[in-house]
Amino acid sequence: MKILSPLFCLSLFFLACGSGERFQSSATIYSGEKHLTNIRQLTFGGENAEAYFSFDESMIIFQSTRDTFRCDQQFVMNLASGKTRLISTGKGRTTCGYFFPDDRTVLFSSTHHRLDVCPPPPDYSKGYVWQVSPEYDIFTADIDGSNLRQLTNTPRYDAEATVSPAGDRIVFTSLRNGDLDLYSMNLDGSDVRQLTHDLGYDGGAFFSWDGKRIVYRAWHYADTASANIYKETLARNLVRPSKMEIFVMDADGSNKRQLTSNGAANFAPFFHPDNKRIIFASNLADPKGRNFDLYIMNDDGTGLEQVTFNPTFDSFPMFTRDGKRLIFASNRNAQVEGETNLFIADWND
Repeated sequence: MKILSPLFCLSLFFLACGSGERFQSSATIYSGEKHLTNIRQLTFGGENAEAYFSFDESMIIFQSTRDTFRCDQQFVMNLASGKTRLISTGKGRTTCGYFFPDDRTVLFSSTHHRLDVCPPPPDYSKGYVWQVSPEYDIFTADIDGSNLRQLTNTPRYDAEATVSPAGDRIVFTSLRNGDLDLYSMNLDGSDVRQLTHDLGYDGGAFFSWDGKRIVYRAWHYADTASANIYKETLARNLVRPSKMEIFVMDADGSNKRQLTSNGAANFAPFFHPDNKRIIFASNLADPKGRNFDLYIMNDDGTGLEQVTFNPTFDSFPMFTRDGKRLIFASNRNAQVEGETNLFIADWND
């Protein structure tokens, strides 16, 4: 894809129509991004990602490496005022925050109870890998960071947790059985049920808006050689995410279906509120696999359409409940290489 210069660079003090949001905005929309208008930048500097709305959509929770923190911590931002508060402990590394239905409670995964400092980074000398640190467990806390409670307690990776819009279940990824599978549990951590069983990485799951289905990323191994490499890598608490496909299943783990089959790194899928379309991030258009954009498709895998045309990185999309706005993380407008910020845009069908 030929990269065009930004068509719109807006630098203004922005008051979003009807939302009450106020942000200093400097946003870029690239040619071809017809679904996005009125884009606003929510964070400025550092590494900010995985931003998800509260149930009333007045706040977001997101992870960020900023200020004096050497690795990701969890923050809650009030979208009306822009006021941002640290809600994790400031120790260890955290990931994957999400709101409970009461909007007074959040969950996130953290290593703080086992390590005060950031876990050591993985060895990238043999290629890009993700670290599935065994120190991660899932916690809940009040939105001021108080009343911290541990939901899971296993000696292996528990993370990537999100809450059903129906308000009754949490879906999460765990290595507790020796493979990376999806599980669900009640909001208090009880009634844990294993949802996936195939060898390979099943993770990054989100419920549909009616709570009846789950969309997730996965890569399963059909040949023995590839399976053995996966097992050897996983034994070092690492995975190679170069190939991930998008799957969907019923909330009880039945009726699994693979939606993409392009051999790319497809991840961060999220249902459109019509429950008939799924937006996700992929590097499928870049032969070098470095550029990630957003795509949307029907829930049977047909009708694939590219949404963003940023030459660097767009991912972690989430719609508002009315489908009129989209929040995502992007390298666009970066002031230094690798800087990732949060953006919110109006969505035009």
